[in-house]
Amino acid sequence: MPQLNLSDFYTLLPAFVLTGWASMLLVLDLFIPRGSKGLTAFLAAVGLGLTLGITLVQAGSSSLGFNGMVVLDGFSVFLNALLLVSGLLGIALAYGYVRRMGLERGEYYTLMLFSVVGMMLMVQAADLIVVFIALELLSIPLYVLAAFNNRSPESEEAGLKYFLLGAFSTGFVVYGIALVFGAAGSTSLYGIVAAAASGAPTLLLSIGAALILVGFGFKVAAVPFHMWTPDVYQGAPTAVTAFMSSGAKIAGFAALLRVFAVAFPSLTADLTPVLAALAALTMIVGNLIAVSQNNIKRLLAYSSIAHAGYILMAFVPYGNPQVMPVSVAAGLFYLVAYAVTNFGAWGVVIALEKEDGKGLEISDYAGLFWKNRPLAIAMTIFLLSLIGFPPTIGMVGKFYLFRAVIDGGFVWLAIVGVLTSLVSAYYYLRVVVTMFMQEGEPQAASEFWLNFTWGLTALVTVIVSFVPQLLFEWASNAVLRLF
Repeated sequence: MPQLNLSDFYTLLPAFVLTGWASMLLVLDLFIPRGSKGLTAFLAAVGLGLTLGITLVQAGSSSLGFNGMVVLDGFSVFLNALLLVSGLLGIALAYGYVRRMGLERGEYYTLMLFSVVGMMLMVQAADLIVVFIALELLSIPLYVLAAFNNRSPESEEAGLKYFLLGAFSTGFVVYGIALVFGAAGSTSLYGIVAAAASGAPTLLLSIGAALILVGFGFKVAAVPFHMWTPDVYQGAPTAVTAFMSSGAKIAGFAALLRVFAVAFPSLTADLTPVLAALAALTMIVGNLIAVSQNNIKRLLAYSSIAHAGYILMAFVPYGNPQVMPVSVAAGLFYLVAYAVTNFGAWGVVIALEKEDGKGLEISDYAGLFWKNRPLAIAMTIFLLSLIGFPPTIGMVGKFYLFRAVIDGGFVWLAIVGVLTSLVSAYYYLRVVVTMFMQEGEPQAASEFWLNFTWGLTALVTVIVSFVPQLLFEWASNAVLRLF
């Protein structure tokens, strides 16, 4: 039996620290009075901040831990930092929201921390067994959080749908892992690629990889595995939706990339057309159905589906050693752009949502510019970024993605991306027109951390678009040793 040493624990040090902090917070919350749960939120944020500091200290390190089952590299540091920042933004959005909606219970924050741990573990997984464990660890708290508003039938329905469909998709992952193990004799990503090179059964390996892809497709809301997304996003508490739509997508794409880039390069010929078709179909379906939505949460849900298609474009030059590193770096850049923009947009939605659940129709945004100009301008920035309109980080992200796909020889896919972006301009600008050109009396909540979040993300969305080189260089360095 292999002996554990300090380097093993150093490899997973941020995840260990956050797990211990969340466990401690779960006990401490028992002694915090019901009306003072803001202290729990503060302690959760401190834990995320401490873990973020440890993660940044690990930048430049590279190691395998626990007999090669987890890996520490630039890729994991980049995405762990993004996940931890997403957790901090999720807490900032939830702080006033849960109090206003009567949902202020300390377990909200501990569930969020445990979900972040699962996301971080998925980013560092170098073994399919760890991928499965991480998938469950990130998902189970999200099932509970989706149903957190137990006074709302819609929230309970969202939690149940998410749980049932999540469990169903997990079955695909487990069956896929079993088939891959049967073909390769190993669940290690490095063991699988070695077995494939030495003549493992290609058909069995391909079927197993396809089933794993189905499970990841559900997690990132790619078509045709997207059906749960609109109902869950609409029914779940909005602060949960904001965190879920970014964090789960980041972790899902990270695992998708590491598993398929490291373990299945021999299946390039089979998987490249599948990934291209999934990307195109996801962009088309997400954007077309979003056109008919009148509820802002459902609109952003279909927007999230569409953006899963854009991010999938980064994986299409799969197996091309010249293009793939740049393409993946473009995907990481776009994940950052989407997370920043997405949290800001959901922050505006939270500001306008009423205690009784009203304020979620697009018509409720009528006249917002005349009642609250900073909020309307911020929402306009976020929507323009989602379209890919300058000067926003979303425009830079799409430029990098489209360039990488064209360099990989998939010009038709870039054309689909451009055309669907034009379709998205219709339903995003519809909200802008409603805010600026229609009359209404919208009332927005004014809470310090909520205002701080949408204000900060609006500034980042614009400022980074002028100096994107630093972020793209970090993303490029993060994938250097991945291939």
